[in-house]
Amino acid sequence: MKIIPVQDGVPIKCWADEIDAETLKQAKNLAVLEFAFKHIAIMPDCHKGFGMPIGGVLAAKDAIVPNAVGVDIGCGMRAVRTSIKEIDRQTIINIIEKIRDYIPVGFKHHPVPKEWSGFDRAPDIAVIQRELNSSKRQLGTLGGGNHFIEIQQDKNTGSLWLMVHSGSRNFGLKIASEFHKLAKKECEKRKILLPDKDLAFFYFDSKEGREYYTAMNFALEFARENRKRMMDVIKEIFASFTNAKFEEEIDIHHNYASKEKHFGKEVIVHRKGATAAFKNLKGIIPGSQGSSSFIVEGKGNQESFMSCSHGAGRRLSRREANRILNEQECEAVMKDIIHEKWHNRFDEAPQAYKDINIVMAQQKDLVKIIYELKPLGVIKGDADLNI
Repeated sequence: MKIIPVQDGVPIKCWADEIDAETLKQAKNLAVLEFAFKHIAIMPDCHKGFGMPIGGVLAAKDAIVPNAVGVDIGCGMRAVRTSIKEIDRQTIINIIEKIRDYIPVGFKHHPVPKEWSGFDRAPDIAVIQRELNSSKRQLGTLGGGNHFIEIQQDKNTGSLWLMVHSGSRNFGLKIASEFHKLAKKECEKRKILLPDKDLAFFYFDSKEGREYYTAMNFALEFARENRKRMMDVIKEIFASFTNAKFEEEIDIHHNYASKEKHFGKEVIVHRKGATAAFKNLKGIIPGSQGSSSFIVEGKGNQESFMSCSHGAGRRLSRREANRILNEQECEAVMKDIIHEKWHNRFDEAPQAYKDINIVMAQQKDLVKIIYELKPLGVIKGDADLNI
């Protein structure tokens, strides 16, 4: 970890050996916010985001920043260990094809609304009530981009794992977008000068701040239920082919804000593309679709506000990856993994991401590795299997 001083701001504590200029500028913008507490923590998977870097942690005094949570509120991971240690390639293909029949991916939603007890306690907040009917068809859907479903194998024990990466879908996006616009208006009305308008905020005890926090927490519930619904389907399909039983199950968010006590003060900790790493808390740090993912245990390091990376982090922007990568080099990395056709899209290729092993080495003081999981088969986006 290195410390980067910031003129007229709190220091930045950075776990990345290298940080690009745009990401560093965004981190410095956080550091000069009037409510930034103690320091800004930047994880080793950091890269440029909207307003705040992905892989950033902001502890705020009495303020909450919608864009420091992000547009996919509650995006996170769910993983389960199975009792199975051996599986053949054709069975993986059969399982993946069956999963794709039952779980909508990309922009697809369920054709009929889904029931969930959480809908009965939805907060009486305009954007939530407006989007509620649509959200009922989004529950239990994967989405696109970097969201995925994987079948993985523990490199040491051979145990097979199932993993899901998804969030609050378009429901969370609508909540995030609405409150970010409102925050910008509030800052303009109060004549608050910001280093970047994408860091517009609410005072936490304001009506708008309380409403955003309530709406965000409901989106977190939705996101967790979304992952659970998918995992329940995946487990049922997996068991139908393997007779597997299911053991350890972990679920964790990486886009959220929460009230926590750090350095003797209650603050609002924003983790955008960062995961909680409280002492002994189990977490999930995925790699790219061509590299290992990790089940970890937090060390409770105060210097990172008890946080760690949420993944490998992008090395290339989506546009740059599509410009410079080609199918031959991407296929060479993925040749032993059952995956989907590229269709001349390489923004989710392994080469677009940082080396997960380097990322893990840079945060040895934040987490302890429990299991290293290598990918066997992956569902990502909305393409045909490349088999």
